[in-house]
Amino acid sequence: MTLTATGQRIALSDVHLSYGTQPVLRGLTLSVAAGEIYALLGGNGAGKSTTLSVLLGFSRADSGMVRIGGYDPVAQIDAARAQIAYVPENVALYEHLSARENAGYLLALAGRRPESGAIDAAFEATGLQSEAWDKRLGGFSKGMRQKVAIAIALLREVPVLLLDEPSSGLDPRATADFNALVHDVARKGAAVLMVTHDLLSAADIADRIGFLEAGRIVSEATAQGAERFDVRELYRKFAGEALAA
Repeated sequence: MTLTATGQRIALSDVHLSYGTQPVLRGLTLSVAAGEIYALLGGNGAGKSTTLSVLLGFSRADSGMVRIGGYDPVAQIDAARAQIAYVPENVALYEHLSARENAGYLLALAGRRPESGAIDAAFEATGLQSEAWDKRLGGFSKGMRQKVAIAIALLREVPVLLLDEPSSGLDPRATADFNALVHDVARKGAAVLMVTHDLLSAADIADRIGFLEAGRIVSEATAQGAERFDVRELYRKFAGEALAA
């Protein structure tokens, strides 16, 4: 199947990329539509980080098509990045600034100046305790930093949300709150791509799950009915592909 950017907020078609003589992406094709949550699962070395790097414009594909909101993330880097909110696994924030100051500063850099009440509401929605809002990040746990980063990403209100291991460092309650937030973002029309190795988290939140092996999608599953996914079947498939990788 050949994808075009039409109707898709995220589109990759037959993408190949090698680092030196080592191929990493080998014909990767996937798409995420507006209002859809897609979970990309894969073991170490499957190509998950490289996929994000290509979408963010940090790496240039050797061949194939990559589009973010219709823009080439390398040739049209500013226009493409304006479409994206990205939450990395290891969040980089300013240690000497408070959570509220981090949010205000980073959003201003992105051209947004939300009112203080909007920032507070986003922190509350992510489950960050109110007594932490005006404290410096130097003493924050990984989970608390993740909540600040998620709040900032949500306040960006952009059409594409990229998440790298988003539940890492979050406790079960915070993960449930986060899942509800992401569903709300998707309902408002954003395309969400979540890169993870956490099968249960993916099954809880995704509309589709793609299994990445050796730089290509080897199978996909689509949520259906009240049970959404057969988790045992997903695990069998994921474990089998992980062993084969």
